[in-house]
Amino acid sequence: MTRVGVAFSGGLTPPDIVECVQLAETLGYESAWVAEGHGGDQFAILGACAAATRRIRLGTSISSVFVRSAPTIGMAAATLDQLSNGRFILGLGSSHRVQVEPEHGIPFVRPTARLTDTIAIVRALVRDGVVSHRGETITIERFDLWFPPLRSAIAIYVAALFPRMLELAGQLADGVLLTWPTPRAIVRAVEHVAIGARRAGRAATAVDIASLIPCAVADSVAVAREAMRPAVGLYAGFFPRYNRLLAEAGFEDAVRAIKEAFARGGREAAAKVVPDELIDAVALAGTADTCRERLAAYRGAGLALPIVSPRVVGPDAKLMAMKAIRALAP
Repeated sequence: MTRVGVAFSGGLTPPDIVECVQLAETLGYESAWVAEGHGGDQFAILGACAAATRRIRLGTSISSVFVRSAPTIGMAAATLDQLSNGRFILGLGSSHRVQVEPEHGIPFVRPTARLTDTIAIVRALVRDGVVSHRGETITIERFDLWFPPLRSAIAIYVAALFPRMLELAGQLADGVLLTWPTPRAIVRAVEHVAIGARRAGRAATAVDIASLIPCAVADSVAVAREAMRPAVGLYAGFFPRYNRLLAEAGFEDAVRAIKEAFARGGREAAAKVVPDELIDAVALAGTADTCRERLAAYRGAGLALPIVSPRVVGPDAKLMAMKAIRALAP
């Protein structure tokens, strides 16, 4: 069966997400992923999803290594793996300075080293039920689980956008999680993940290449683009890392204008200057048929697991999400 996942990152209530994940399971989706940010506690939501489903894999996309301690992440992962009977995937990433420091009051220091330490701590805790660790950024004297993990290893996927982190994922992770990709970005990611894998003596095929792909499905391309425009404006206008990503995708002038508009007038102003060409390059925005054609292009570029991520807001958000899930089902 064709591999497809679905991801949720705001606009839906936690019970809405559970309903959408149940629908995705009935339609044959391989996995469902939940972000966090301001959209609800991802581990609590996934716990509810675990209780309401039987087959679909469940993952975090992503859990920040800054806003929870490494042992807490490991304990949560082991808990979700128990509740889901071995269906859990731990997606990890550093998040962003513009979120971690002002929103959580936590210094954003040495993110790559903190991610590396967290991976080591989580793996040891799940494998042994206890961990002691002295790393570059985290020292744990001893933390033990008071229950036996279901499995001795849980798949860890790493969020990565640029060569250094892509190669780290190739060295350490079971999978890589991209987002806002162009097909060309997929090709680059595959290359750098393979470099990292070879550096660690691993086969490149040992690392799953996955990507969140923001999507909006409508009866016309124009309506779908309008639904997607605010999300592109926010990510390009507010997050420096995504601004850089989209600039490197060939939209330097567009993202500069979006950033300037965001600084002047916030999300609404940024959305107004997002060009159609940028939306079409990094998202699925159109009719069901056009979105499926776009998915095929991503697969052709080497994307093993496309994860469609409906961008929905407002009172009809659940209906919009379910429409996208039905339209892009495998």
